Amino acid sequence: MARVVLILLVLTSFSCLGEASSIYKCIQEDKIVFSQSVCPKEFRQHKIEYELGITTEIDSDRKKIKIDPLKALLKRQTISKEKLLQLLESEIYRLKQENSYYEILRSSELQKLERKRYWHTKSKDDPEYIAELSEIHDRFDGLILLNQDSMKQLDDRRNQIIAETKDSERDQSAN
Repeated sequence: MARVVLILLVLTSFSCLGEASSIYKCIQEDKIVFSQSVCPKEFRQHKIEYELGITTEIDSDRKKIKIDPLKALLKRQTISKEKLLQLLESEIYRLKQENSYYEILRSSELQKLERKRYWHTKSKDDPEYIAELSEIHDRFDGLILLNQDSMKQLDDRRNQIIAETKDSERDQSAN
């Protein structure tokens, strides 16, 4: 028991080195210790990540293979054309929803900025207000533009798959 407490104290003393959104779950036999830094080698390690309100636990002893979802959709490896079309359409829909969410966030930030301007009794032509307003619009326009570019790529790929499917159906009906 003293060993577990000692390890916990040592691990927590190095908490400034860990990531703020990650915690490590160190497991050795029946002992479990949580830490903000990487576990010692004699422990098995699971990484618990918290991002955007979602908590995920990953066995970080295993090697990770990161695959970009957009690239996976565009490559269409080992997926039927119908399933690929469904995935492409659902990703396009998700990106449209995300753009709508960005517009809601933009509106909220603009309202907050307007309240701030009102309570500080600044005019609408105040340089600081105009700079903040421009920064908000630039940030959200950039995010929306990235999503629109991705949607265009996905839509082009979807149209290409549909055209290939129609061509192969015509070839089969000709035979």
